[in-house]
Amino acid sequence: MGDSHVWVSVRCLVSFDNGLFEERITLWQAKSMDGAISAAEEAARRYAQQSGGRYLGLAQAYLMSDGPPASGDEVFSLFRESDLDGESYVNKFFDTGAERQQRT
Repeated sequence: MGDSHVWVSVRCLVSFDNGLFEERITLWQAKSMDGAISAAEEAARRYAQQSGGRYLGLAQAYLMSDGPPASGDEVFSLFRESDLDGESYVNKFFDTGAERQQRT
């Protein structure tokens, strides 16, 4: 793809009947941010269907640099206002105890 394309990461949310929710961040090179979002949403629908889930229609995009991604590049960023202190914020949004993640 030529110089007229942009790199965009898109976070989509998928739900499953067993009460699980999955946030997926995918990376796209497209002619526009809208094009990348459309591609990511279509991929999320396919993924959900193949995995027994349902795409919830939430797509949050992050426009990356114009060049190809490199090691250490920021691929997603989301700002949220909160009156919580740091530890309470982490516990409410990121470490609730209900996450399924591999601990190293």
